[in-house]
Amino acid sequence: MVMEKALMLLSLNQVELSLLFVNDVQMQKLNKMHRGIDKTTDVLSFPMYALPSEFPKEGVILLGDIVINVDKARRDADEKQITLYDEICTLLIHGLLHLLGYDHEKNTYQAQKMLKKENELASALKAVD
Repeated sequence: MVMEKALMLLSLNQVELSLLFVNDVQMQKLNKMHRGIDKTTDVLSFPMYALPSEFPKEGVILLGDIVINVDKARRDADEKQITLYDEICTLLIHGLLHLLGYDHEKNTYQAQKMLKKENELASALKAVD
């Protein structure tokens, strides 16, 4: 439901993505395999396209895959004193923005741009609930 609302708010119709929920061990394996980092993380995204400009002009757009580590999300939620649901929503937004070409690891400007969009989207989602 959160992803449907987020996609609607972003005016993304006819898109498809996959969501996978894993534990620490599975996420560490994925992170090592795909990023060369031998530790767990909270979310990984695997976009089908490098930039939205590469999206097909017609038909269903396959955005890619988002992998959420529920173990890490639970720890982070406890630390932030928020619900697991709220933390997973945050991670889903973060992962979705990666699929749309946002990348906080490029530079400070891109990190600020992504954080701003995350906050805007999170606020908009709360407003439609």
